[in-house]
Amino acid sequence: MSIARTLLIAALLSLAWGHDALADKKTVCTITINSTNEREVFRGHLPEADFQFVELVEKGRQDWLQAACREGVRCDVLLISGHFDDGTEFYSGRPDAPESLPVEEMERASCSSCGLFSQLKEVYLFGCSTLDPRPLKSASPEIARSLVRAGRSSSDAEQLSQALGKMHAESNRDHMREIFRDVPVIYGFSSKAPLGATAGPMLEQYFQSGAGGDIGTGQVSDKLVRLFAPASMTVAVGLNELEPQASYRRDVCHFSDGRLSAAEKLEFVHQILKRNAAEVRMFLDRIEQYVGSLNVTERDSSPISEALAAIAADGDAHVRFMEFARDADEPATRARMIRLAGKLGWLSPRDQRAELVNMINEQLGRTSVGSADVDLACALNQDGELSRDADHIHLARAQAGSVAHAALLACLGDRRAHAIVLKALTGADEKDAQVAQVYLRHRPLEAGFDLHQITRTAARMGSSDAQVRALTALASYRLSDRESLEELLRAFAVTKSVDVQRAVAGILVRSDLGDMAKADIAQRLRQRRLKSFDGADMIDVLIRRLEIESRAPQTSMLRAGE
Repeated sequence: MSIARTLLIAALLSLAWGHDALADKKTVCTITINSTNEREVFRGHLPEADFQFVELVEKGRQDWLQAACREGVRCDVLLISGHFDDGTEFYSGRPDAPESLPVEEMERASCSSCGLFSQLKEVYLFGCSTLDPRPLKSASPEIARSLVRAGRSSSDAEQLSQALGKMHAESNRDHMREIFRDVPVIYGFSSKAPLGATAGPMLEQYFQSGAGGDIGTGQVSDKLVRLFAPASMTVAVGLNELEPQASYRRDVCHFSDGRLSAAEKLEFVHQILKRNAAEVRMFLDRIEQYVGSLNVTERDSSPISEALAAIAADGDAHVRFMEFARDADEPATRARMIRLAGKLGWLSPRDQRAELVNMINEQLGRTSVGSADVDLACALNQDGELSRDADHIHLARAQAGSVAHAALLACLGDRRAHAIVLKALTGADEKDAQVAQVYLRHRPLEAGFDLHQITRTAARMGSSDAQVRALTALASYRLSDRESLEELLRAFAVTKSVDVQRAVAGILVRSDLGDMAKADIAQRLRQRRLKSFDGADMIDVLIRRLEIESRAPQTSMLRAGE
């Protein structure tokens, strides 16, 4: 910790016993992740007699927020500056600034004994979408169905499903209201926020107009809101205990409160699992994240192992959970629940494989299968474990000619299906080609017959979008066999499409040309290239590389002669 910060913290702590001139000062805590503009404007205009500033971020230290908690810092005003585009953390756009502030860390500080946020009057969130009200989660259709199975009427199930969706929506605005509980004023942005270089002058204008007297009072500054309104500034109030969402915040805090042991948190997970399956589904992300964070040593230790054993022995919760999983609309959700059931001791590895294979079997029976289904199936069988049960897979005759259905089978190791998918890569159907591309991301071709055949077929296709698509899919492979490379050079020479030429160049620039005459190839490319109307492109990059490499041996010989 810096000397300046140590002295300032000591002065702040002395306020508990002293009644000197500092006693009435308000503490402005700043968390400067990205821009310093906002902080410096506040510092330059707030009188030192009334305000003292504490920068919580310590360069090179990861636990700076926890350190501020341990030091007993109490903030009256909090100013955070950082990018917040994805809603999971404040971060910097500068490569030399690795500091960040995850929402998870903010939740931990808010839910634990840390008093950092306990006396806040105002929070200023200078980041994009910090108070975006759009829900990040929604109640999926299977939630209402599970409530009906549990005995609810259709109308009650729909109403409760909507209520759960609203309570668990977890918009950025919800997150900030829950973290800054009971704070009278939270300023933020519903969409794009101005960068520091713009926000700084706007704040200067605000203070120079004679405003600023509202800072630290817990009163909304209408003037500040009007000034930033074109930049989507909005205001929220921290969550209070009388709101329906307060019970959800208490539940969330069980996952974040550092005062609770791992066993106590697992006991709370068990309490959630005893609830109806619809509510369990809404907590899936947090349960999955927490249970997955326990390593083997922790899981084997007592009393954690005892808490896990109690969950594993809960047959009623197990049945409700798996019924909901099998009814999930999204295969990805079903797969996640199956994996979690394994970690909770409800499914053995063999049982998990059987459940996943049954899921894929059901997908094969559907008329509509897409790239996302193929992506999931291949990812689930990345280690080849599901291929052991592939003999239980059944493909209806009606789906036998579908490339997407074949790709599901290919993900499980079916060689005939593999051949069908590869053929689709160089076909005319765009959707089938996209399925093939997704498949190949998981099962890349090895150098040999398949790669050579696809390269040859793609090179000989007529100039079209389909040919560009097929060639682009080959760009990640480092081709080296001379016959394939010559096929590509021939395609470059005969095509009437500059996009095809660029796709060929994208493959060649990554290829191993070995002892091929690079100067001659560069000359052939120059003679045959089509005119580009939008400047330099991959073709120019390839030609320059070939010319440099063709001169390299001569340069080496000259240096040797010297």
